[in-house]
Parts: sequence; C-alpha cells; structure tokens
Amino acid sequence: MNIKRIFGTVLTILGIAGLIYVGNGLINKGVANMTLIVVGIIGLLFFFSGISLVKNTKDES
Repeated sequence: MNIKRIFGTVLTILGIAGLIYVGNGLINKGVANMTLIVVGIIGLLFFFSGISLVKNTKDES
C-alpha cells in the first residue's frame, strides 16, 4: 500500500470536487465571487498536485 499514491488520489478527488463546486457556483451565481475564486485556486492546486504526485510515484514491490 503506497501512502503517496493514496494521498495523491485523495488530493485529486478533492480538487475535482472543488472545481465542480466552482462550476456550479458560476452557473447558478448563488455564491459570492471571492469565495469562488478562492475555492477555484485551491481546487486547481489540489488537482494538479494530486495528479503529479500519482504520476511521479514509482511502484515498489
């Protein structure tokens, strides 16, 4: 069980959830703009760091 790969997967899922929240907020315009900007930036950071962590972690048997 590789902890880095699991942590990268969790970060990626959190990033996707944040980006979906931002997309939903932009469509419905029910959330303040500053909140959407902050959540969008955090979501992008989580998503790309999770993807790179999963991609760069080597499997060890």
